[in-house]
Amino acid sequence: MKKSVIIGLLLTLCSCQSQDKKKSVLTSKTFKTEAIKPTDLIKEEQAMKFEITKSSEEWKKQLSAEEYEVLREKGTERPYTGIYDKHFEKGYYVCAACENPLFTSDTKFDSHCGWPSFDAAIKGAVIYEKDNSYGMQRIEVMCAKCGGHLGHVFDDGPTETTGMRYCTNSISIKFIPQK
Repeated sequence: MKKSVIIGLLLTLCSCQSQDKKKSVLTSKTFKTEAIKPTDLIKEEQAMKFEITKSSEEWKKQLSAEEYEVLREKGTERPYTGIYDKHFEKGYYVCAACENPLFTSDTKFDSHCGWPSFDAAIKGAVIYEKDNSYGMQRIEVMCAKCGGHLGHVFDDGPTETTGMRYCTNSISIKFIPQK
């Protein structure tokens, strides 16, 4: 109980930061990122509709068992086991389920948490939902095109641009190198 109260207070304090953040244009394609507070984008009690919808059986045919567990069942890979944790090549990252561009390498940083971390998503690429599972209060990040679970976003990022840390499962994304 105390832990939930402390986490709630920390999130409240952190959410009081200024909303006047910079926007940046990135060069790996023509992707734009936008410094936002995901809490401002959470849709309360709305059914989400996605451009790509498939049955569980269709997703199971397309994805590996591990990809299905994370992307469709909201699982989490073990820390320090994903291929993109220490990956810093130039390019961008797409959803492993539908190839929707999500993050650019310009926004990636080493957070030492065991998962790939980004300080911003490509504008319009992700959606957010409250996640109160396991007695925690978090913000889930999902692909805006197919609804695939990517990870969570926290407001403890070290960059001055956004202050955000998108903690992402490697298995939920694929890397496209810059040409």
